[in-house]
Parts: sequence; C-alpha cells; structure tokens
Amino acid sequence: MKNYLAPAELANALVSWGEAKVQRTPLQLLVLGFLAGAYIGFAAHLATVVGTGDFAWIGMKKFMIGAVFSVGLMLVIIPGSELWTGNTMLTAAYLEKKISFAQVMRNWFWVYLGNLVGSVFLAWMIVSQTGIMDGAFGGTALQIASAKISHEVVGHSHNSAYFFRAIGCNWLVCLAVLLALSAQDIGGKIAGIFFPIMAFVASGFEHVIANMYFIPAGIFARNLPGARLASGLDAAVIDQLNWVTMWQNNLLTVTAGNFVGGGIFVGGVYWWLYVRKHS
Repeated sequence: MKNYLAPAELANALVSWGEAKVQRTPLQLLVLGFLAGAYIGFAAHLATVVGTGDFAWIGMKKFMIGAVFSVGLMLVIIPGSELWTGNTMLTAAYLEKKISFAQVMRNWFWVYLGNLVGSVFLAWMIVSQTGIMDGAFGGTALQIASAKISHEVVGHSHNSAYFFRAIGCNWLVCLAVLLALSAQDIGGKIAGIFFPIMAFVASGFEHVIANMYFIPAGIFARNLPGARLASGLDAAVIDQLNWVTMWQNNLLTVTAGNFVGGGIFVGGVYWWLYVRKHS
C-alpha cells in the first residue's frame, strides 16, 4: 500500500489543509501560535548551544546546527500547532476560492502574534531565568542576534540580502511541511521535515519565527556580564540590539521574504500546477 501522497494528491490535500486551518477561533490560533513559537524557540536555543565553541570544519558545524534545528518543525507538525511561515501556504486554498481573503488575514494575524509571544517568552525564560546563558552560550546568542541586525553584508544591501535569504528559507520550510503532509507514517514525516530544515539552516537562510527567538535572546543577554564578555563584541555593537532594530533591520524584511517563499513559490505554484482548472 502506498504510504505517501503523489504530487497532485498532495496539492489537493494542501487546499483541504488550508480550509481546516481557517475554522479555528482566534483564541485557538493564538494559543497554537504561542506553542509553535515556543517550539521553534527550543530548536533555536539548541542550535545556539550546538553552535558554541570552535569547530574546524565550518560546513560540518552548519550541518550540525541545521540538523538539531529540525526538531522545531517536528514539534510543530506532529503534536500540532500553528506556524505562520507554514501558513503562508493558505494561498493555495484562497486561489481555489475555498477560503476568503478575510479568513486568511485573520489566521495570519493571530498566528503571527502567537508565534511572537511564544518565541519572546521562551527567550526571556531561558536567557533571564535559567542561569544557562551567562557565559559562552549567552555570548553566542549575542553574536547571532548582533549579526542579524547588522548592516554589514558584503556586496549587497542588508535588506535586499535578507529578503532573498528569507525567500530561500520559507521555500524549503514549506516544502518540509508538504513532505510531512505527504507522508502517511511518523517516520516519513520526521524524514520529510529533517532534510529541508537542515538545508535551510545550513545554507544561512532567514526564518522570521526563529529570529523572533534569536534576536530577543540577544537583547535579554545584554544584561548578562558573562555573556557580554564571552561574545567578544564591542559594547557599541551590543547596544545596537534593541526592539526597534529587531523590526527595522530584520523581522519586517524577513516576513516579506518568507511570504514570497512559501505563499507564492510553494502554495501558489503547486495550486497552479495541480489544482486550478485548466481550460
């Protein structure tokens, strides 16, 4: 018996998936969004820990960071929660006229808000309340966050580079969601999630919900003397990290790029290829 959905079956399943998602209440979407933000935050913290310290083979280090980060989407999809980056694929159901524009916007608003609250809460809890981060791990958190709001991108403007990194990211994230949706057993879902997520992280792409953890973690780590020392960053660089630069220098641009990667290059394209009525 076939244990996966073929492409045309999968594209039609994506439309039904979108129809189901817009039926949830705002409170359900907010809570499920909070959970997904926290789950991605757990993965981001794990990636921070694994990425701490010297590693001779930079490509292998990126692979290891990507490998452990994949646990985040596994937690989102298998137990069940709502992740805005995956939900950009509601475009498939919208283009098929199964859901309305207002239903899409309602889902995206509450899920995005829930993801933000869950990610920031987990960053506050881990960095400020556990005692884990006042040292090398906190130094890594500061380095990651500072890099994400820095304007130093060789040969390109910061916003342009991050926009295209965000497209690449959510293109792969949404393909991971499709692979998980296609698989009919848990082993297939885990394998389907692992490889695209590992690929986007190891490639250096940008995920807005992950950044909702990474950048606040750096902001909270500014208050830890051991983390500041371990980061090796100048005080002026660390002090550029704040809630305004988080949005101006990263989240707004990455949100837009993630929408294009998932909403157009996956949801829109697969609807056009396999679902729309051809004349």
